[in-house]
Amino acid sequence: MQVTVARAQNALVISVLESRLDAAVAISFKDIIRDLSGTDAGPVILDLGQVEFLDSSGLGAIVGVMKMLGPDRPLEIAALTPNVRKLFRLTRMDTVFKIHDRKPQVETINAAE
Repeated sequence: MQVTVARAQNALVISVLESRLDAAVAISFKDIIRDLSGTDAGPVILDLGQVEFLDSSGLGAIVGVMKMLGPDRPLEIAALTPNVRKLFRLTRMDTVFKIHDRKPQVETINAAE
């Protein structure tokens, strides 16, 4: 799974560079996010602008990341594609996460696979 890491003001922005976030990559996704988020403070913004397909395993992985970060470090979502936005709305996850319409302006700091 490929991602990039950047900063936008006080937030860590992790962009998923895959078209699918499903059962095949859910475990590696959580591991990568855990490793990249480290002990930094501030919110984490997950940029899903390239993700066209998200299944229940992928959604579960995103919720797992939110729980891993804890209540003091919010996980926000950005740049949802129409199919993924529809899933967030149907599952009411759009009421759980703060969702940004666009990817924030960032300064790239790292890329990971």
